[in-house]
Amino acid sequence: MLTEMAPHDHLSLCLCDVIRLLWSLFLPCLYLCLVLSALLVILVMGVRMWLQHSRSARLARENSPVVAFFHPYCNAGGGGERVLWCAIRALQHRYQDVSFVVYTGDEGVTSEQILDGARRRFNIRLPRPVRFVFLKHRFLVEATLYPHFTLLGQSVGSVFLGWEALCEFVPDIYVDSMGYAFTLPIFRYLGDCRVASYVHYPTVSTDMLSVVRERNPRFNNPGYIAHNPVLSAIKVMYYCAFALLYGLAGSCSHVVMVNSTWTLGHILALWRAPNRTVIVYPPCDVQAFLDAPLEEDASRKCHTVVSVSQFRPEKDHRLQICAFRTLLDRKPAGLERGALKLVLVGGCRNQEDEDRVLMLRGLCQELGVADRVEFKLNVPFEELKEELVGATVGLHTMWNEHFGISVVECMAAGAVVLAHRSGGPRLDIVVPYEGAPTGFLADDESSYADALERILSLSPAARLEVRRNARRSVTRFSDHEFEASFLAAMEPLMETLVR
Repeated sequence: MLTEMAPHDHLSLCLCDVIRLLWSLFLPCLYLCLVLSALLVILVMGVRMWLQHSRSARLARENSPVVAFFHPYCNAGGGGERVLWCAIRALQHRYQDVSFVVYTGDEGVTSEQILDGARRRFNIRLPRPVRFVFLKHRFLVEATLYPHFTLLGQSVGSVFLGWEALCEFVPDIYVDSMGYAFTLPIFRYLGDCRVASYVHYPTVSTDMLSVVRERNPRFNNPGYIAHNPVLSAIKVMYYCAFALLYGLAGSCSHVVMVNSTWTLGHILALWRAPNRTVIVYPPCDVQAFLDAPLEEDASRKCHTVVSVSQFRPEKDHRLQICAFRTLLDRKPAGLERGALKLVLVGGCRNQEDEDRVLMLRGLCQELGVADRVEFKLNVPFEELKEELVGATVGLHTMWNEHFGISVVECMAAGAVVLAHRSGGPRLDIVVPYEGAPTGFLADDESSYADALERILSLSPAARLEVRRNARRSVTRFSDHEFEASFLAAMEPLMETLVR
């Protein structure tokens, strides 16, 4: 006799069928994952063995350990490049039996031209030659290649560029000296290298998150995102996820050096490696400027405001020009328009920077100050020194500048510094010396114009006192201090080569 099944029996049968179906689907997926994982492990081990064999063959040929620096823009002529050449010079003086390699993406130049550029721009001569490995795919880290999700695109691009570098040459110690943290795990885990990093500026920071959360338009937060709550929320989530990945990559570094108190705070929060992280202030060529005499400028008829920085968007040259125009409109007491001049000194890395200079020249024409603003591009060191020594004011406008080598150079040269009230200039550089002021800080067009007017209205004796305090305070940022701190930080890694 057939009996009618209860509803709960039908439900039990349905659940069993669903479970059997899911299990039948899960098992093949599990097997596939296991097979792919095994293949990935075999691939990684094979790559490691191949790279180790490449290094062993190189050591057999040359019998010399190698320290390699990853610096795709080593011919750019900025503060980061000065760190690179001073770091190599310090290691060459200390470790005579170690060779050095620089991974660069600079095309159309020779090794000799790069080293000659370092001599002309920074007054740095290396005691021994270095080998350059020229990378063909630097365009992968160009911001222009990624109009959207730029940070992620450049980071992924740096992984491929780092892989190209590792395939071209396998070093014993790898130093990322330009901020490409995502190359660190490649060299550590695939190349089996000891790795170190010198961080000029965190790729992502809590300040960047605050800008997006507060919907504040800046050069890295376009207005169409800042004014849209949905897009702003998506960008915050994107930054948070990226910060997690960035922290994991950075934590691979055996030694972490940061260039300022501001950078230290962000890197400790993101990389979480306090026992391996130290501040190494960047080398500033203060000695080259200290020879210039400091005298009262009572007889000076023309006052020059000089800015030294690469023509990149974050340097905010637009703010400098606008603040200078505001100053001219105010007609400071005792100063004619012809007695004031703004000189913008800086390096152009590529066509994008050159286009930015053209835009700034157009802005000067638009504001009616073209006759009082002068551009000096890619100038040699001696001309840079001449401009700073002759300047009344050294101007800096980058928000959250990680350190500010140009600010230190201005102070050493005897110019009265006016810097942005943020980042390294506020925390480390333009701070009181023995209780006396060493410069001035501002943060917008109005406050910059106010500070410029105040500086120019000081008596020559009062300006001289500020200049003296500033010059005395910057000896802690000398080449000698950098070399001592850098060598101390690198010593644990270098000892593995010379034992």
